[in-house]
Amino acid sequence: MKLSVVIPAYNEAETIEETLMLLYNSLSDFGVDHEILVVNDNSKDNTLEKLNSLKKAIPSLVFYTNNGLNGFGYAVRFGLERFKGDCVAIMMADLSDSPEDLIRFYKAMIAEDCDCVFGTRWSKGGKVYDYPRHKLYLNRLFNNIVRMLFGIKYNDVTNAFKLYKKETIDGVKPFLSPHFNLTVEIPLKAIIRGYSYTVLPNSWTNRKHGVSNLKIREMGSRYFFILLYCFIEKFFARGDFKKKWQ
Repeated sequence: MKLSVVIPAYNEAETIEETLMLLYNSLSDFGVDHEILVVNDNSKDNTLEKLNSLKKAIPSLVFYTNNGLNGFGYAVRFGLERFKGDCVAIMMADLSDSPEDLIRFYKAMIAEDCDCVFGTRWSKGGKVYDYPRHKLYLNRLFNNIVRMLFGIKYNDVTNAFKLYKKETIDGVKPFLSPHFNLTVEIPLKAIIRGYSYTVLPNSWTNRKHGVSNLKIREMGSRYFFILLYCFIEKFFARGDFKKKWQ
């Protein structure tokens, strides 16, 4: 099963080389057939030059520049329309996600033949390093609201780092979210529409360089918009979007 890794990158020149080399070396060491697809989200620094310089060192690297509408969600959606693998993971360019965790996710998907593998940083075995305290409070509040509204046990919907089969991605389209609320839209749609998933603990490390592009004040209403949309689908769509079992 070929693995694609979609990585959105905006002004990540300081970290992109280390991130991609670590990811490529880990996947190659474990013999994982893969492609690494980076979406340069119209960066203003020299991210694109860094990507060009890595082409020889990383044969599995594919990259595009998103010159259209920009933003985290738009960049990820750009990549999700172009990946070639049988399954796809969304990872960050800032070294916050672990390649070793990705390999565990990939092995679990094969072993359990599930449609999705979700990580959790907040259950036994999960780890966070240097997580900003204000973001921690908001994260736990929002995820607990999601759990109560949808009646699910999964407690880390907001983390982008997840693995999906290609059929799952096709089955949760069309996407509505242009920004970080896409991290909520994809897994909630997958759960609501009946796709199978397993949950594994994973780690998260705060970025060492650059500035996070997540603006909490701007994102609050957007998160609740997509939450409301998914809530309406769950209780009023009468199963019209459910996974078609073969």
